[in-house]
Amino acid sequence: MKIAQTLRPSFWRREHHLDRMSFRELVAAYFQYPAIIAYLALALAAAAAFAWRPAPLAPTLAAIAAASFVYPLFWYLIHRFVLHSRWMFKVPLLARTWKRIHYDHHQDPNHLEVLFGALPTTLPTIALGVFPVGYGIGLAWGGDAAFGAGMAALATGLVTTCAYEFVHCVQHLAYKPKSRWLAEMKKRHMAHHFHDESGNFGIMSFVWDRAFGTYYDRAERPAKSPTVFNLGYTPEAARRWPWVARLSGGVATGHPRRREPAGGEPAGARSASARP
Repeated sequence: MKIAQTLRPSFWRREHHLDRMSFRELVAAYFQYPAIIAYLALALAAAAAFAWRPAPLAPTLAAIAAASFVYPLFWYLIHRFVLHSRWMFKVPLLARTWKRIHYDHHQDPNHLEVLFGALPTTLPTIALGVFPVGYGIGLAWGGDAAFGAGMAALATGLVTTCAYEFVHCVQHLAYKPKSRWLAEMKKRHMAHHFHDESGNFGIMSFVWDRAFGTYYDRAERPAKSPTVFNLGYTPEAARRWPWVARLSGGVATGHPRRREPAGGEPAGARSASARP
């Protein structure tokens, strides 16, 4: 399977697979990844913009609280209805985006390079998801307060994204979390990737899964989903809508460590040569 290629510093010129990495190696990789560096830099920029035109304490705290509340709901809705949609791969102009933002991740869930979001899609989504919330709250205190509250919400969204990405990485790491909460999150997320993709959409919280009826324990769904690794982009779908298959070099099926990729090289041989 061909993954989306991006410009990376030398550390990222080889592949990294979380099921073959230690926690220390993950931390080193995490803080060197361009998207994480960008999120942290932009969070500092948003904080500086807030300092330039600050909002009063009340709308600032309200904006931070509202962004923290809205973010997991926004993520849940996007994850369920956009990333797991079966309409994006049918649109030629969106096929490449869908492949990069989620299909590649489900094709090989432990492949670190495609676990991280792509900045061209994540940054507008974060900004549109939280900035208007903070801005709207601040409007009651005037224009300057609206700007400051919006920046507080944006900084919150960016920092939350960093936390989401790190927890997401830990969930795919060959590592048993000591925290009971994190261990439970990992268990549910692994079920989402390796058993049934139609539930457990949360990353740091399953509140919205519970609210919308998509929270499940593996024992409640004994039958494994046949589309858990391809999100419904089957060989039959590829024949009708071929754009993702062309970008991927074919359609790989089955468990990522036990299948024969489209190029013919066994997956284990390919990834073993790319171990960190």
